This record gives sequence, structure tokens and C-alpha cells, in this order.
Amino acid sequence: MDIDVKQLEPTLFADGFLFLEAPKWQHGQLWVSDVFDHKVHALSSAGQRVKTINVVNRPSGLGFLSDGSLIIVSAKDRKLLRFDGTSLGDYADLSDHAAAWLNDFAIDPQDRVYVGNFGYDFVAGEARKPTSLHRVDPDRSIREVASGVDFPNGSVVIDQGRTLLVAETWEARLTAFDIDADGELSNRRVFADLHGRQPDGICADAEGAIWTGIHNTGEFIRVLDGGDVTHRVAFEGSGISCTIGGADGRTLFMTAFLGTGDDMADGKRNSAVFTVGLEIGNEIMP
Repeated sequence: MDIDVKQLEPTLFADGFLFLEAPKWQHGQLWVSDVFDHKVHALSSAGQRVKTINVVNRPSGLGFLSDGSLIIVSAKDRKLLRFDGTSLGDYADLSDHAAAWLNDFAIDPQDRVYVGNFGYDFVAGEARKPTSLHRVDPDRSIREVASGVDFPNGSVVIDQGRTLLVAETWEARLTAFDIDADGELSNRRVFADLHGRQPDGICADAEGAIWTGIHNTGEFIRVLDGGDVTHRVAFEGSGISCTIGGADGRTLFMTAFLGTGDDMADGKRNSAVFTVGLEIGNEIMP
């Protein structure tokens, strides 16, 4: 529920993109997937494009391993790719495991990747159906770790690697799992019922609160375990995804699409990155 929600005013950071997903801050740069443009960009601290990686089968989720290499979802062929700073190569092939296009993922402190997929042919208008989460271990082995998940989207690991949070977009909720020492998931529970707000990408702050972009209302909200909303940023369009970074670890980077679904379908470059300063940032900034 919303009680004394603090309204924050965003500042434009970078624009001119088609549809930006999965921002991640690493070593002074913001990395983003421009899904419909088939590119991953690194943006400088001033918002300038300093590196571009082409991903022909539609990039989506991004995340960094402990060695600093970048993992990229290649959605349509259901692969994870690895960029080592110079070259792009395959990391894991989930085409025999995932029911549909890959979406987003989270990486735990042991470099285990928890990845979701659409579960059905969303683009073709196939009827909704639940799907599974898969874990890719550092040895590249793949196993199913949860089933019956409804359109798993943005994901984040919190509590020093003990909890996985997943946005179930169409169910308008954030779902939590315990992670044990072997990377197995248990104790599935509702972290927050968002009462019709459909969460897309998510990130966590140092207090374990979750920031999420809201697909259907254009908001970004900060939500606590149990569902209380404390902060809000509003846009006219779609709230997509977010991350916390910047030089002091207290900047929220938000990707939004400003406009309608028709604007998106027409290929208008209305997707942009915005920022707000936070009182509560990340615990540790790489």
C-alpha cells in the first residue's frame, strides 16, 4: 500500500534509444540492452555511448560475474553470452531447457546465474502459461530450480546471497525464494503484492528494499517486504528497469519508454535513461 509516498523528480541521463532493458553499473559505466536495436551499450558517467556490442538474437538481461566479465541474455536463441571486454562468445545454451525466449536473470556471490524465460510465445499472442527458473553454475551445467513461475522478469539476489527475488509481471507481484548453500531454491513466498502494478526490471538497495519499473503505469517505486511503497518516480509511458550506481553508489538509473504502445511498435526512439539521487544506495559499488 502507499502511505506518505515520497515523490522524486527525475533528470534525463541519455536518450535516443528504442527499448532499454536491464541497466547495470560497473566500473564507472552504465551498461544497457537496447532490445529492439539488438545492441548492448556502455554509457559513460556523462551518458555518452562509449562501447556497443551487437547481439543479433535480441539482448535482454545483463549481469556481471565476479571476474568482471559481462553476461548477456540472447533471448531468441535462448543463450547466455559472455563478453570478456574484447570478444563475445557463448556461455550457456538453454535452448533444450527453457520453454521460450530467455528474459532476465540474477547472479549470486558464487557466480550462479538464475535465469527466467517467457514460458510461451508472447510475441505471437499464445495463451499465458507458467514456466521454470533455471540455474547455470560456474561449470556451465544447467538445472531447473523452480517451476510454476508466471512470466519471470527482473531478478535480484539480496541478503548476501541468501534470497532471490523475481518479478512475476502479469501477476503484479514480487516473489522471494531462499537460496541454500548449494544454490537450491525453497520457501517460495510473496515479497510484495503490487495490487495491479506490473513489475518489470528490479534492483535492491542497501536496506533490502526493491526498486522496480512498472510496465503498465509508467512508475518506478520503492517497495518494502510486505508491500509498503515508500518512494515513487512517475513517467508518461512504461517504466522498464533500474539499477543503483554512480560514483557514490546513490544514483538510481531508470530506463523508461516515453509514449504509447503504438509509438513503440512504430519504432520511435523514445526510450531513455533517467536518474534520481537516493538517500539509501548500494552497500558495495564495483
